[in-house]
Amino acid sequence: MPKIGVIGGSGLYDIPGLARLGEEAVKTPYGEPSGRYLIAGAGTVEVAFLPRHGARHDIAPHKVNYRANIWGMKSLGVERILGINAAGGIDPGLAPGSLVITDQIMDFTLGARESTFYDGKEVIHVDFTDPYCPELRGALLEAARQRGIAAVSGGTYVCTNGPRLETRAEIAFFGRAGGHVVGMTGMPEAALARELELCYSSMAVVTNAAAGVSGASRLSAREVMEMMALRMESIKKLLQAVFALIPAQRQCCCKDALKDSRL
Repeated sequence: MPKIGVIGGSGLYDIPGLARLGEEAVKTPYGEPSGRYLIAGAGTVEVAFLPRHGARHDIAPHKVNYRANIWGMKSLGVERILGINAAGGIDPGLAPGSLVITDQIMDFTLGARESTFYDGKEVIHVDFTDPYCPELRGALLEAARQRGIAAVSGGTYVCTNGPRLETRAEIAFFGRAGGHVVGMTGMPEAALARELELCYSSMAVVTNAAAGVSGASRLSAREVMEMMALRMESIKKLLQAVFALIPAQRQCCCKDALKDSRL
């Protein structure tokens, strides 16, 4: 039974270098996940992998069934989820190719997505002060250190609804608000994991400078895929290292997220 899950973003459709053990098709109360869950072996650790946008990248970010994806992970026995997210760099210091282990998030999807498991009569308010699991963040940073991969510790991920890219004015606003990177998939994924008391952490791969940051007149979706391809070796090395560094037992507060959250 896999205890660790990986949700791959644009350009990451499997877990390179791991032993493929099988696939699981999962049905959920919330509809179909993005695809079958690939079960792979990393030494003695089993990992469940799901490509967020589908195996053929035919699911737009605003159409991803985030609830089904996270519920499916939980039903397989997963306790911890690593999300890989392609992102645009708002901070001029984050050049394309930078890897950012984010520690905060701002949600600008503005209610356009199904963003909670508790939309019935039961009222739940989970604490989201720190949206990412500190244990998983620490494991990612240590894996990067051990493999000699430069990774930025900390940064705020701004989530927009898409599928269009952002305007210059929006990016300027996000920057003034404290955003470092911008993407379309970080929410409600992180919040849904917290509601199911799962650990969640994200690695944002800066694939391009966000609108207006570099002075370029336009942005291209192609450059996102090209940069992800260039960084794939680093992502592969980091993932291979991190699985062995994740503690066997959870000591973080994620596992108790529902405590004192009910009204």
